[in-house]
Amino acid sequence: MNNEFPTKSRLHVGIGVRDVDASRAFYETLFNVPPSKVKDGYAKFEPAEPNVNLSLNEVDQVSQGDSARHFGIQFKSAKAVQDEKARLEKAGLTGRTEEGVTCCYAEADKFWVQDPDGNDWEIYTVLADADVHSAPEKKQKQEPETAERDCCAPTCCA
Repeated sequence: MNNEFPTKSRLHVGIGVRDVDASRAFYETLFNVPPSKVKDGYAKFEPAEPNVNLSLNEVDQVSQGDSARHFGIQFKSAKAVQDEKARLEKAGLTGRTEEGVTCCYAEADKFWVQDPDGNDWEIYTVLADADVHSAPEKKQKQEPETAERDCCAPTCCA
């Protein structure tokens, strides 16, 4: 688990790739750091500069311009996620809440919203590392109309 970064939040980008090993080599060169986590079909980079959490999720097919699965902003605590959720809801943005969800080899609390074009934005904090890519939520907090969507499983946002 890595909630140690110099700012209150940082950008998270999850992208689908056809070949994690090839993409891993590209991003190691681009960021000039090794990945912070590598699993079967998955790699995560957390460079300090640029301050980003980039996850690579292997998928069967990637269409040009369609590899982005979701975007996110990682916060250091569950309280910060709740504060941000309250701020967004007060501003009129509604979404779905996931608590204790296991996704991308981490357990996390999340709040999801969509931009006008349907791009998913994940407001989240990492609670602990996990040994599996995805698992059911421990607490059900999702709104009924979005409860069937997976967080960031390999088929997420496809």
